[in-house]
Amino acid sequence: MDFSKLTAYLDGLKDAYGVPQTEIAVTVGHETVYRHLTGCSDFEGRVPASESDRYYFYSASKLITMTAVMREIEQGRMRLYEPMCAYLPEFEAMTVIDREFSMEQWPPKMPQKDEPQHYAARQIRIIDLMSMMSGMTYDTSSEAVKRAAAEAGGRASTRELVAAMAEMPLAYEPGTRWLYSLGHDVLAAAVEVTSGERFGDYLRKYVFGPAGAEDLGFSLPEGVKLTAQYTYDMGRKKIVPTSDKNVFILSKNYESGGAGLIGTVSAYAGVVEALANGGETRSGERILSEKSVRMFMSSVTTGKAQEDFLQGKKKPYAYGLGVRVRNEAAPGSSPVGEFGWDGAAGAYALVDPVNRVGIAYAQHVLNFMPVYDEIHPAVRDLVYEALGL
Repeated sequence: MDFSKLTAYLDGLKDAYGVPQTEIAVTVGHETVYRHLTGCSDFEGRVPASESDRYYFYSASKLITMTAVMREIEQGRMRLYEPMCAYLPEFEAMTVIDREFSMEQWPPKMPQKDEPQHYAARQIRIIDLMSMMSGMTYDTSSEAVKRAAAEAGGRASTRELVAAMAEMPLAYEPGTRWLYSLGHDVLAAAVEVTSGERFGDYLRKYVFGPAGAEDLGFSLPEGVKLTAQYTYDMGRKKIVPTSDKNVFILSKNYESGGAGLIGTVSAYAGVVEALANGGETRSGERILSEKSVRMFMSSVTTGKAQEDFLQGKKKPYAYGLGVRVRNEAAPGSSPVGEFGWDGAAGAYALVDPVNRVGIAYAQHVLNFMPVYDEIHPAVRDLVYEALGL
């Protein structure tokens, strides 16, 4: 294995893009075969990056939430095709806006409570929420959510805020189209119902603990700082410092299954490694069965839903049970069935159960599109080149 090209590429990201810090862990089987860090963890550039640095994983949290949901399905407490209202009754009678929802303009016009709407002909199922085909949106500032957050004085629980989300009309009939949404947050609330445990406690007991990922959670330990977070300033066309706020953490007590996890790359890599090995952790414990892991390797989106998904420039992928899924082969790259996701500040997860390869990558730059279109694909392909696959 020769990772020199990947090392040179990562070391060059500061000059090429202005990315101030990166971290990556690559595993094959249950061995870490590559670890590299660049840059500094503070705005002043005085503290070199270290493996103890904590990042917001944002939407890369979804891979972890899907692991929990699949475990509940394994345990027989959830069913893939069962309506969500079996667990969260507030989702029983949903409405859909009358107008045709369009994603041609961005950001699209979100559904509003006061616009013409009708009752949905279908109920939202577990599979619809996992596959982003529920009709929900990613409107975290909707009238209902803001009201619920205000009424609880900034301490609304996951269940309380998810219940408020059910008050908003859907963008389209469940199961007919694809739209990035708060569905994974809803599924986290459902896990609380089926397990009888707070979502974070559930993850610590059944996912993080077995995977050696204790440094993952929905809050920072006392006295531990977040690594410096940046954003891409469109006006100045440069990466600049920003606050350490995560806008998807809607209250002090809200545990966002879609975007709320904070932690180290080492911890996140522990879960990725387990999934890449059919659900078995380095310690020999199991977070999922191999059958469940293989369910992540098949797509759900077809037709119009796949067209919607590809507007995000994710080719050669489709969308499956809460993850992107590679559906086109290419020499020198990951195989068909590779899955994972990414995050708003540039985190990236790749799970390849075919070759038992896992990649966990993090940077901390918001609003920076080249990370998805250029950096992540380059990192992926350079890893496979180094491994000779």
